[in-house]
Amino acid sequence: MSEDMIRLVYQGDGELRLDKYLADQLPEHSRSRLQNLIREGEVLVDGSVVTKSGFKLEQGVAVQIHIPPQEPSELVPEAIPLEIVFENQDILVVNKPAGMVVHPAAGHSTGTLVHAALSHAPDMEGISGEQRPGVVHRLDKDTSGLILLAKNDAAQRWLQNQFRSRQVKKVYLALVDGLPPTPSGRVETPIGRDPSHRKQMAVVPIKRGREAVTEYHTLESFPQHTLIEAHPVTGRTHQIRIHMAFLGCPIVGDRLYGRRSPTLPLDRQFLHAARLRVVLPGEKDPREFEAPLPADLQAVLDQLR
Repeated sequence: MSEDMIRLVYQGDGELRLDKYLADQLPEHSRSRLQNLIREGEVLVDGSVVTKSGFKLEQGVAVQIHIPPQEPSELVPEAIPLEIVFENQDILVVNKPAGMVVHPAAGHSTGTLVHAALSHAPDMEGISGEQRPGVVHRLDKDTSGLILLAKNDAAQRWLQNQFRSRQVKKVYLALVDGLPPTPSGRVETPIGRDPSHRKQMAVVPIKRGREAVTEYHTLESFPQHTLIEAHPVTGRTHQIRIHMAFLGCPIVGDRLYGRRSPTLPLDRQFLHAARLRVVLPGEKDPREFEAPLPADLQAVLDQLR
């Protein structure tokens, strides 16, 4: 993208958030990219730098945004095999194996889903002004199952809007220790950073966390374990793991929020993103994708049966 300064004048009635106005006026850029540019001081309102996305614009104010050229990426595509459930010109649906990190982070600079996706579809570079594929949601490293990747900016915005409006339905299979308090239920407890363990999340007071809602349904009961289907209505970090632990029935193998010594022979948490229902870019009716239980989880379940 070439360096550019865009000049606009807000002519609407009433006040409007700065990031919302820019997203409406510049649909070729994602809202998250525009918010980053605001935070970086690249936006002026009536000649003054504004760094808050929620700044309220009033009618007649002049808005200028500087969009710098795209920075080179340090990511190197890696030819890592992927189990692709579905692919078209806009998206990839991948069945992620346990142990694979979704995107680069501290301690995980190689071998991620992002590196593999770049090798599979090099044209995905440059999404949202970053030379990396369009990750629109995430799975924990040791959670297996379905994950969506956008292959272009328009597809990423389409999918992000569906996640934001809670139109995407995600269904997980989880084996928990003990029994939930009721066969089916709905957990509504805020989740935020654990004040005692900064690398963990926890159920916290509403003022310190974000709304989090998980629905669950019992599929099969065993003497000391229960197989459930979990539907996260919201998408907070570690949400299902935290909510099941909050109910007193942590996920088997979850050493962070559950028991440090797993009650069954399993090297990771028994959590699998089994079904995903979403409307694809340019379509009207939702499609549903499925991923069967991987061998390690199926073996544990077979042993219980």
